[in-house]
Amino acid sequence: MSGFIDTLQFVFAPQIINGLSIGVAVVLMALGLTIIFGLLDVINMAHGEFYALGAYVGVTLMALGVSFWVVLLFVPLIMAPLGYVTERLFIQRVFHQKDRHILTLLLTFGLAIVLEDVYKLIYGPQALSIKTPIGGGSEVLGVFFPNYRLFLMGIGAAIIVGVWLLVYRTSLGAMVRAAAFDKDMASSLGVPVSHVYAGTFAFGVALAGLAGVLLAPVYSVFPTMGKDFILLAFSVVIVGGLGSIKGALIAGLVLTQIQAISSLYISPSWTDPLVFAIMVVVLMIRPQGLFGRLGHA
Repeated sequence: MSGFIDTLQFVFAPQIINGLSIGVAVVLMALGLTIIFGLLDVINMAHGEFYALGAYVGVTLMALGVSFWVVLLFVPLIMAPLGYVTERLFIQRVFHQKDRHILTLLLTFGLAIVLEDVYKLIYGPQALSIKTPIGGGSEVLGVFFPNYRLFLMGIGAAIIVGVWLLVYRTSLGAMVRAAAFDKDMASSLGVPVSHVYAGTFAFGVALAGLAGVLLAPVYSVFPTMGKDFILLAFSVVIVGGLGSIKGALIAGLVLTQIQAISSLYISPSWTDPLVFAIMVVVLMIRPQGLFGRLGHA
C-alpha cells in the first residue's frame, strides 16, 4: 500500500500539477478561439500569432525596464485595440460574403504567415526568454514544485472564472449572447452588433496575448511558438465543442492531463498525436463536440 501511495506522490503528482499549470494556459487560448467562433462564426487561424505577439510585447517592455507585473496588466490593454482594428479592417471586409467561412479562414491564415515573418524580421529566429518573476518552490502533495507554476494555475483559474461571469452574469455578456443567437433581432433591439463583433474579437485576442505573457517565463519566445501551441488549443475547442466555454474548460484540463500522464509511458513526441487521435475519435462519435455553442454554458 505504501508503495502505491509513493508512486502516486512522486510519479503522478508532479505530472498532474504540471498538466494543470499548462492546462489553464491552454484554456485561456481556447477561450479566445471559442468565443470568437461562437459569436462571429470565424475560425481565427492567426490566434496563435496573437499569442506569440503578446509574448513578444512582454519581452520588449521588460527589456525597457518595465516590471513583469505591469507588463501582465498592459499587454491585454495593448492587444485588445489591435484585435479590434484587425476585425474592422480585415474580418468585416469578407464577413458578409457568401463563402465567408472559407474566406475568413484563408484571410486569418495569411495574416498568421505575415505576422510570423514580421517576428523573424524584428526579433530574429533565435529564442528569447523572460526571467521567472516568482522564484523558489513550495511543497504540494509532498512534491517540491516551482512557485511560478502554482501562480500560473491560480491566476489562470481566476481569469477563467472572470470570463465566465462576464459572459453569463453581466448585461454586456447578455448582448454578446443575443448577437450570437440572432444578430438581426439583437440589432432591432438596439444592440450595436458590429461593435459587439469587433469587441468580442478584440477580447479573444487580448486573452491570447495574456496567455503568451503568462507562458513566456515557462517556455522560450520564438517566431513559431504560436503555431506550435495553437494546434493543442484547436484540439481543445473541437473536443469541447465549438463555441462552448464549458467545453473549452473541461476539454483543456482533460487533454493536458492525458498529455502529462501519458508522457510517463510513451515518448513525449507521441503525446501530441495522442491528443489529435482523441480529437478524431470525438469528431467521429460526436461531430459537434462534447458541449454546445456559446449560447450554452
